[in-house]
Amino acid sequence: MAEIQGIRRIALVAHDNCKASLVQWVIRHMELLQDRELVCTGTTGRLVRKAFENALGEAAASVKMEILKSGPLGGDQQLGARITEGKIDMLIFFWDPMQAQPHDVDVKALLRIASLYDIPAACNAMTADFLIASPLFLNPPQTSPCDFSSYTERTL
Repeated sequence: MAEIQGIRRIALVAHDNCKASLVQWVIRHMELLQDRELVCTGTTGRLVRKAFENALGEAAASVKMEILKSGPLGGDQQLGARITEGKIDMLIFFWDPMQAQPHDVDVKALLRIASLYDIPAACNAMTADFLIASPLFLNPPQTSPCDFSSYTERTL
């Protein structure tokens, strides 16, 4: 198998009312996603895994996928930790803007961490389409690691 160029590790998350939309998005882009490393929160991951199995049969076993805990049970925080460790290149998070979430603070923290660490993030199908259709998906610019020294080394 050839070395994957560009964005390799993609996080997939969806709130309950958006899970079907995310699965449909994955199915539309399966050929591009199947060679990437996917990291998903709980139920979303199980639904994505099932979509790959239905489409690819036994070949779905070769899809690299890590399924974390459900978002409200800590999966959003696990994903945020992976972003801070440099283990996520892109976040696709179909969140429901019309329904309050019991773990809203975790959702906000995840989106904040993605922004802080300069991770491309999409919150709906159209934006996700733009991200993976961009030439930068296959050839991202070289970026410098985030420098937080002015914050971490400050004196109070």
